[in-house]
Amino acid sequence: MVRQTSQAVPEKTPLNTASWRQVFTPGKLSIGLLTPLEAYPDSPFPMLNDHLEMAKLTEDAGFASIWLRDVPFYDPNFGDAAQMLDPFVYAGYLAAVTRKITLGTAGIVTPLREPLHIAKQAASADCLTNGRFALGLSTGDRPVEYPAFGIDYNSRAERYRESVALINALHQRKFPRADSEFFGTLEGNLDMQPKPANGRVPIVAIGRSRQTMEWLANNVDGWIWSVDSEIAIVDIIARLKEAAGDNPVPGYGYSTFFDLDANPDALYQRFYNVVRIGRNALLERLLHHRELGVQHIAINLKPSQRPAQAVIDELGEFVLPELNKTPHYSV
Repeated sequence: MVRQTSQAVPEKTPLNTASWRQVFTPGKLSIGLLTPLEAYPDSPFPMLNDHLEMAKLTEDAGFASIWLRDVPFYDPNFGDAAQMLDPFVYAGYLAAVTRKITLGTAGIVTPLREPLHIAKQAASADCLTNGRFALGLSTGDRPVEYPAFGIDYNSRAERYRESVALINALHQRKFPRADSEFFGTLEGNLDMQPKPANGRVPIVAIGRSRQTMEWLANNVDGWIWSVDSEIAIVDIIARLKEAAGDNPVPGYGYSTFFDLDANPDALYQRFYNVVRIGRNALLERLLHHRELGVQHIAINLKPSQRPAQAVIDELGEFVLPELNKTPHYSV
């Protein structure tokens, strides 16, 4: 447990930056892409060919975000190496070739990293992107990684909470004080620079990370899970609103493996964790999920049977403009 003085972390405050609003805004639904920005259905390893050009293409097509995954090791039993590049290094690289799209991590495997380093890297990425960085944090989905780092897998939930508290303290306070069970002690004699461009970096929970709904509602700005069931969405958003009380309610979104059918009239199909759908049924589904309160969807193109560029172009031409045409406001 992080024990803090009153100087450590202020109450949760609303975020109102343009980069955050284009990803999470009540009554609107935005779409982002998970890296690598390519289709590689038959291999665990992406090629990473032309990935800078793909990032610029994604931005130009009107997507709200690019999410960088954190996979320290390749686990053959899992079967996906993600984009392989370190997400903070990659964020700095992409910052130089993009201008408006939000760059985020999805998500840093928080218990395996020192929170002081996460805070430093996130603030640096935020400054390099001129305030369009979002810090997505997770506990990972590969237990085999924990012994390699000498970390007790059963401590991951507590380490996650303590990391969030320490990152917030370092970002939002000068010379903070905090005492942590798992990490070090801040004695008020050290300050971390640079501070985030807009006062703090948005924190997004990626996955449940073994946290209660009450904790999520009051400690993160957004939540991206894998749950896209319409019945579950209604329940999740209602519980977040109830748990948040007077605090700003985190925006809810989900991620999905995605295969856009070349037939625009193809109906929704699900193959385990892969959604295959044509653009017309997709748009209908997205508009309905917007009505339910979903604010963001992060698409993973790994299983796509079509080249990523073709999918990005089609979504940019036919789907994203329709989502943005008439803003919807929740009652």
